[in-house]
Amino acid sequence: MLNYDPLACLPSSEELPDSDDTPVDNELQDLIPGLLKALLAIAWPERMDWFFGVDMGIYYDPDLPPIVPDGFLSLGVERFYDENLRPSYVLWEERRVPLLALEVVSQKYRGEYSTKKAEYAKLGILYYVVYNPNRRRKPRLEIYKLINGGYTALEDSNPVWLPEIGLGIGMERGTYLGIPRQWLYWYNQQGEKLLTPEEDAKLAKQEAQQAKQEAQQAKQEAQQARRRAELLAEQLRSLGIDPDSLS
Repeated sequence: MLNYDPLACLPSSEELPDSDDTPVDNELQDLIPGLLKALLAIAWPERMDWFFGVDMGIYYDPDLPPIVPDGFLSLGVERFYDENLRPSYVLWEERRVPLLALEVVSQKYRGEYSTKKAEYAKLGILYYVVYNPNRRRKPRLEIYKLINGGYTALEDSNPVWLPEIGLGIGMERGTYLGIPRQWLYWYNQQGEKLLTPEEDAKLAKQEAQQAKQEAQQAKQEAQQARRRAELLAEQLRSLGIDPDSLS
């Protein structure tokens, strides 16, 4: 009897285009998901069960073009296949739907609030994150969770805790690649953001400077205390009292 595996007839990730060849129209569409990926690499250095794609195609049907989020996170998959890395993310190979998809809105809308939102819901992606840096009156960061087949906006807080990921996500001013602006960050359960390498180095420098200042202050206070003791001893001697006899 012939053993037939339908998955064997599907194209592999190496045979599929690695993106839709649509150029990003805003540098932030690369930098923001790139920062989130870099922070995960710092936070999870020993974990090999996660993958964060940046501007990479997600193939869900061999006869249809891929969906290409600005960024997406999957858990429970191999972080690396080999030194050539993933050319694309193919669902019939990975067997895992991403947990989170991210879109960064530019001046040119690309269906982030309509068609893409519907596509991600149909695909079963649990969290959908939309960041619009150009908004003034409406929230810049919106986080949706898939509930009963549709996306429901989560509470308007910053950051928002994502229990299935074990991290929160939010926005805050900071510095990445030497650029000071508002960025998206991952946060721990205490609400503390995971620092970029620049921020970590700056914090370490500030802590070292503070420690140096505290040491100098302690030294000055010790010198002042010793001087006061010497003055007191001189006063006692002027009164005919030996200060050593009082100890």
